[in-house]
Amino acid sequence: MKISIDNERKLIEEMLIAYGVKQNEANIVAEVITDGDLKGFSTHGLGRFPQYIKSIQAGTIKLEGDYEIEKETAATAMINGNHKFGHYVTVKAMDLAVKKASECGVGIVGIHDSNHYGIAGFYADLASVQDMIGIVISNTEPAMAPFGGKKALLGTNPITISIPTDDIHNYICVDMATSITARGKLLESKRKGEPIPEGMALDKDGKPTTDPEAGLEGSILPFGGFKGYALAFMFELLAGPLVSAACGEEVQGTATPDVMCTKGDLLIVINPEHFAGSMQFKFYVDQFVREIREENGVIPGDREIENMNITMENGVPVDEALHQQLTEMAQEKGLDIQSYFEE
Repeated sequence: MKISIDNERKLIEEMLIAYGVKQNEANIVAEVITDGDLKGFSTHGLGRFPQYIKSIQAGTIKLEGDYEIEKETAATAMINGNHKFGHYVTVKAMDLAVKKASECGVGIVGIHDSNHYGIAGFYADLASVQDMIGIVISNTEPAMAPFGGKKALLGTNPITISIPTDDIHNYICVDMATSITARGKLLESKRKGEPIPEGMALDKDGKPTTDPEAGLEGSILPFGGFKGYALAFMFELLAGPLVSAACGEEVQGTATPDVMCTKGDLLIVINPEHFAGSMQFKFYVDQFVREIREENGVIPGDREIENMNITMENGVPVDEALHQQLTEMAQEKGLDIQSYFEE
């Protein structure tokens, strides 16, 4: 079974509005989720959508009220998301960071009391399409044990960097967890009843496992051994205490919809015009990309472009378990969503 990108966007918007989400927020959430599926991040696409509906039902995603700016300077701001949709809050925060960078050269915005926001690359791209460099750092509820330990104390703590370019054939972005895989991969494998690859996770006793449930109860391994762990450690602090969010065992709600989300985000936008100059920067970016391609090298972002082309042509696969979840959640609001799907 599959669904086209256009139908996925319409399905998400219809279901969110039926659950009481405001139109403008529903539009943003749908845009981010479909962007995840387009780029091949199925763990943060439609497969993650039921988590958001459960959060609405549990009251951990608030439908009323709005985010607020608690502190602000010319180049910085601190935002309290007031437990609104993470997608909505982070789009607004990145818009603010871009505005500050356009005026000051840099814009740095911290977020706390928000929610899971899908793929980080969507927000970094909001800067790069405006000829600025976008960087997004977040922490998540514990999924990774410290190097040498057994108990999960750090999140998968992703980082995204998106770089502007003048070449329409280039999309330059790295969007990655500091763990060897995102937690969503284990959640997806658990939903599908499939094992995870060897070397991805440990069980609660610190032993290697291919059982996604055991991996979720234990810990996911860092990428690159100590180096991945060290980055996760640093991001835990930059996206936690620095922005008045939790860190370590106090972080919750990024994968558990029935508890309030306590993670944080740090958004950094750099305006090349205030440094080497935008034209000069992009000239050398594209020159460097050409050098890499002449050596048959791969550019961070190439895989996403390939996935976008495949998805636009073939649609998004929807497994039986996910289809059943979506159907049941739609039926609770009297919706019939079967026309959105194709066999």
